Amino acid sequence: MQEKFAKASYTEMNELVLPNDTNTFGNLMGGRLLYWMDICSAMAAQKHCNNVVVTASVDNVSFKRPVKLGDVVTIKAQVTRAFNTSLEVRLEVFAQNLPKGTNEKSNEAYYTFVALDEQGKPKAIPLLKPETENELKLYNEALQRRELRLILAGKLDPEHATELKNLVNLFDHKG
Repeated sequence: MQEKFAKASYTEMNELVLPNDTNTFGNLMGGRLLYWMDICSAMAAQKHCNNVVVTASVDNVSFKRPVKLGDVVTIKAQVTRAFNTSLEVRLEVFAQNLPKGTNEKSNEAYYTFVALDEQGKPKAIPLLKPETENELKLYNEALQRRELRLILAGKLDPEHATELKNLVNLFDHKG
């Protein structure tokens, strides 16, 4: 199966925060943002796979600042690594206040997707070939994030988490 470049999966989505999207404080509801992030990241994953995907996990979504009524939300998503049937997508979320001319990062997260065939069974996908230094960094770190996800899901014994062990050993030797 042919490898694909990360840039081929790049997806950017914009949404205007309207009154129906906000809570009583005039801030974007977290659930609405997660919904938009799921859509954007799924599009990036499908670009990479040329296939239908389903969300398998969502990593820690950090809310760095509130997104206000009237802000334009920009979500940027790109595949960081593809495994056999699953892939990781990194998202960054920005909130732009057009009248004030500000644009600030509000969130980031990693979503994991699994490609499915016509029978709903996991399907092999193309591997990812990183090109830039940053893509290579995210690609290599994806193994550690994957092991952590699998441990938390009860699918990997921590004793077999070699990438996480290597990371801990690296910090032990620097201390």
